[in-house]
Amino acid sequence: MFTGIVTDIGTITELDQQGDLRARIQTGYDTAGIDIGASIASDGVCLTVIALGDDWYDVQISAETVSKTNLDGWKLGKRVNLERALKVGDELGGHIVSGHVDGVAEIVAMQDEGDSTRVTLRAPKDLARFIAPKGSVALNGTSLTVNDVDGCDFGINFIPHTKEVTTWGDVAVGDKVNLEIDTLARYVARLAEMS
Repeated sequence: MFTGIVTDIGTITELDQQGDLRARIQTGYDTAGIDIGASIASDGVCLTVIALGDDWYDVQISAETVSKTNLDGWKLGKRVNLERALKVGDELGGHIVSGHVDGVAEIVAMQDEGDSTRVTLRAPKDLARFIAPKGSVALNGTSLTVNDVDGCDFGINFIPHTKEVTTWGDVAVGDKVNLEIDTLARYVARLAEMS
């Protein structure tokens, strides 16, 4: 489990496709405190550490995960949002995030509003019903509040701090973004279907 509060920005330094995709991610984390088998959310995708170095870790990514996320667009030098798994007693600053991406949204518009940036994203139709104004979503691993919803489109505002400490300062119209809907929204919708 994660909170959607990004704690480091990693850089993809190696990619190797051998059956599954293996990626090396350079990090500012103290890797001496990371165990083999640990879970680290990388752009919102819960990935398992399989090897470690002084300032990097390796993950192995199944074809299923690649097909359901934006990881097929990872390239050398790409910056990715990182978050270590939640520990009992940690502050829950965002919302409960599983790291199990539901689908990929697309950035369809961006507009500066004061110092903030309004980003409009288009969700896949089957996921749009789970997104509500003032609800939570995780986008590339970042816990965010939805401002408005119009069909499959929804708006998020990014304050300067968020753009500085995550990769949201790097995005552009047309970018694909990992989308995880709020777990609570999923269960509420399921209960409503059964009523």
